[in-house]
Amino acid sequence: MKQRFEEKNERIRQRFQEWRKQNPQAETSLNLSWSNWGFGIEPLETSIKRLHQAGLSYIELHGNHYGPDLGYRPQEVLKLLKAYEMQVSGICGMYSSDSDFSSNRAIHRQAAIDYTKRTLEFAAAVGAEYMLVVPSAVGRPDKYDDTEFERSVEALGLVADLFTEYGIKGAIEPIRSAEVSLVRTVGDAQRYIAALNHPGIAHINGDVYHMQSEEAHIGEAILEAGDQLVNLHLADSNRGAMGHGSMDVDAIIMSLHLIGFGGERKYATFEPLGPGGAPYPAMYGKPDPQTLDRLVQDSVRYFREREAVLMQSL
Repeated sequence: MKQRFEEKNERIRQRFQEWRKQNPQAETSLNLSWSNWGFGIEPLETSIKRLHQAGLSYIELHGNHYGPDLGYRPQEVLKLLKAYEMQVSGICGMYSSDSDFSSNRAIHRQAAIDYTKRTLEFAAAVGAEYMLVVPSAVGRPDKYDDTEFERSVEALGLVADLFTEYGIKGAIEPIRSAEVSLVRTVGDAQRYIAALNHPGIAHINGDVYHMQSEEAHIGEAILEAGDQLVNLHLADSNRGAMGHGSMDVDAIIMSLHLIGFGGERKYATFEPLGPGGAPYPAMYGKPDPQTLDRLVQDSVRYFREREAVLMQSL
């Protein structure tokens, strides 16, 4: 007798095998990207070069425009992208207690609005497909009050038109309850998107590390997100390199193909940040280049190996 998660895995595998039979010419490789903010304070060129050498074509850039004078300069970024034949998949929006759509302090809601405006302008300049948005502060799991949801929807709604104007997909990210007070599951994200009711912010940015804490089954959560899912952050069960934990990578890959990720402007983006609480301090960490090289090479190689096994299994 199989365990319940094994039964769910088997149902996904059966659906995947049927899909492969019906779509023999379907794209077999997902668009892989890497979220660079976990690389800490190293120069952007070092990060882009590392990803290029690992065979990646996309990078998710750290949304580091925390003030008018801070953050990447578009022309410098475009020059590096061209030199290493890379493209920007999206922007990882960073929302802390100082920049919080759900805050009970107006100054912090305004900071989130201003930050989002700056980041969207940059995203459009470098050709990003999406911007990740977190409805409440990462690192603040305790709620302020019972009206956080309404405040967050109202504040984000004030900049929703800009997502449409810039042609950037707003992607709500569910994050585990140990880190945020709002939107922890795919279902939560869908309810938030429905309440916002705006075409500019109608997508989801998933994260398998958070899913393993909050969802009953990662594969089923991916299927539940469906067309709304524009990007999926990847890390193993220990938030390390793929293949160095117990995450069911096959179920993730099969589920992504079942919702049409292959060959589209949708991405599977590595974001192995290590275990612990709020990971934002990693953005200012002092990197060890050799460790990061191994992290990238191991993750990409293992993921591509599992893809190949699955696609050749019929």
